[in-house]
Amino acid sequence: MPQPSAQVTAAEISRIAGVTRATVSNWRRRHDDFPAPAGGNDSSPLYDLLEVRAWLHARGHTAAVNPLEELRTTLRLHPQGSGGATKLLPLVLAAARRTPEELTALAELPDTDLIARAESAAASLADSVPAAETVHFSPRDTTALRALLLSVRDESGGATLEVLAERELEDSAASGTYQTPAPLADLVTRLVPGTIDRVLDPACGSGTLLAAAARQGTTELYGQDSVPVQTQRSAVSLLLAAPDATVTVRTGDSLRSDAFGQLTADAVVCNPPYGDRDWGHDELAYDPRWAYGVPPRAESELAWVQHALAHLVPGGWAALILPPATASRASGRRVRMNLVRSGAVRAVMALPPGAATPWHVGLQIWVLQRPESDGPERKSVLFVDTAEAAVIGGGESAHASGTAAGGTRGAGPRSSARSSGGASLNWTALTNTALTHWAAFMDAPEAFTDEPGTARAVPVIDLLDDVVDLSPARHVRVSRTDIEPAELARETDDARRRLVASAKSLGKAAGYVDWRAAGPAAREWRTATASDLARGGALTLLRTAPDTRGPDAPVPAVAVLTGMDIARGTGPSGDPSGLRSDSAPVVATGDVLVRAVAGANGPMARVADAADEGALLGPQVHLFRPDPARLDPWFLAGFMGAEENIAGASTGSTVLHVSPGRLRVPLLPLEEQRRYGEAFRRVHELRAEARRATEVAEETARLLAGGLTGGGLVPPSAAG
Repeated sequence: MPQPSAQVTAAEISRIAGVTRATVSNWRRRHDDFPAPAGGNDSSPLYDLLEVRAWLHARGHTAAVNPLEELRTTLRLHPQGSGGATKLLPLVLAAARRTPEELTALAELPDTDLIARAESAAASLADSVPAAETVHFSPRDTTALRALLLSVRDESGGATLEVLAERELEDSAASGTYQTPAPLADLVTRLVPGTIDRVLDPACGSGTLLAAAARQGTTELYGQDSVPVQTQRSAVSLLLAAPDATVTVRTGDSLRSDAFGQLTADAVVCNPPYGDRDWGHDELAYDPRWAYGVPPRAESELAWVQHALAHLVPGGWAALILPPATASRASGRRVRMNLVRSGAVRAVMALPPGAATPWHVGLQIWVLQRPESDGPERKSVLFVDTAEAAVIGGGESAHASGTAAGGTRGAGPRSSARSSGGASLNWTALTNTALTHWAAFMDAPEAFTDEPGTARAVPVIDLLDDVVDLSPARHVRVSRTDIEPAELARETDDARRRLVASAKSLGKAAGYVDWRAAGPAAREWRTATASDLARGGALTLLRTAPDTRGPDAPVPAVAVLTGMDIARGTGPSGDPSGLRSDSAPVVATGDVLVRAVAGANGPMARVADAADEGALLGPQVHLFRPDPARLDPWFLAGFMGAEENIAGASTGSTVLHVSPGRLRVPLLPLEEQRRYGEAFRRVHELRAEARRATEVAEETARLLAGGLTGGGLVPPSAAG
């Protein structure tokens, strides 16, 4: 029986064809032979993929499909569904070790030879990738095999791996698998002190935390996960990212069937499953790992904590991402008490909602150290709340006040609707807050200076009460005695004055009223892709190459402009440690900057001004340097950052990667470009002023409400 074709949305058709969604809408209205909807509903129709591809091919649009999109489409048509993607995972590693010429030759082999070579390549990875030796292929797999080879050849092994993984794990809510955001993974691994040679992640998922450890110089990486596709993905990803490291990944439930029972690691990093009542409470009741007490049935997280400690050398470190209830649930009180009393708990750090899945919950990082029999007494625990630091616009920047040339700007796993909260956090400020307080505490715990509302070192004896609540907010909150009433009144008055000034600036930005209708119908124009414009010399496209020099390479002493700086409207704030100053482009005034990953809130593009001048270009930003005699920068930024344009140039379903060469720009005379450019600059200024006014209003309201409830302020008199 023939297999039904996959169905695609209008947005997916736009990506396949390399056009905007508006163009797809025009095709539907103007061409009677455009495929009729095969499913969905009136507001969101679905189209038969085979029919769409045939229609596009007849009109020459298939040339726009890049290898990643072609692989994604091929997988959707595969008769085994997501299972077809699963068995391709080991081949990504095998293909990545081949030259482009070898990959081309393999893709041109007859079906029988291609299948034999693919099975041989998978079997050769049996010692590196779990279950690779069980992979077998048939003639119906050859189209996907060729698409994979060309994707690795033209894009990269990492990008190809993401396409396969997203196909297998399209519905993460149903599968229970989630990816730890890269900024959070980096923070977790940087909280582990010293140089760490051997790291274990007993719930490794896609390997994000282990990859972050490798970036910190770890040379032995051990991972285990209960989901087979995750262990394969993790092994391939780590071997691609850290080819010089020893990588060992196993499949299985770490609590019930520990694959590394005899391993003692220098550090354990983990983002374990949350709220799992079927973690093995009954069969593991007498397990020797429970040195601090048998975890209650509802406290699977405390089982993972003790599992991590059991795998450490004396004095070794663990950093786990845990839900906030772990710090306060009554059922876990006895285990928490023993952990604190023994000195195993060194720090608990609260993250804001949006830092990781589940996005609506403010998770925590627990930093633990396995006690040493003759080690020093640990008399206090550090508590840090990073929520305030993570708020976008939490500090002033050169971009907050605006410039005459560029206008004003208000104050960074996966970027998708599901993860947009995480992507819009100020990860630089959050990370700096956590690491600065942690370093000060580690240097001199007894002399640590508290920062009300953010960080406090609490004596162990003060934590051993009836509840043993380890919630950071409980311990770092500002007391009414921490701020003198006169100082609070001055802060409030200053915030109020800034709010009034910001409101005036917003009113001025909104005062541009000459917005006119184009006529009875919307304007239409011929367009060119950025690739076309680059070939014609109208602009130059620049990207930053990843740093492959190793952990001991010198760090450039230059600020880095990141994608989140564009989204937040801030100046360059990125960490230069992952860049090569000799290959990273230097930003110049007038450059057009476009975020390389779509999905987070905030603008996708902006024009660099004097505050950006001299910064290094971050790895998640595309830089377009226009010829000013042919292209207006703000015109370019306005059209390139348009929602429809970004959608048409993006690939992926969970992570939307913008293909810079596919962005389209209208072909207009320079004078008309400048008219549009000025309008886009004003829109940018309006957005920035609105954001800044909102931030100042929230800050003013917070100070007023806190002052009144804390007793530092009194209401105005009736006459006032």
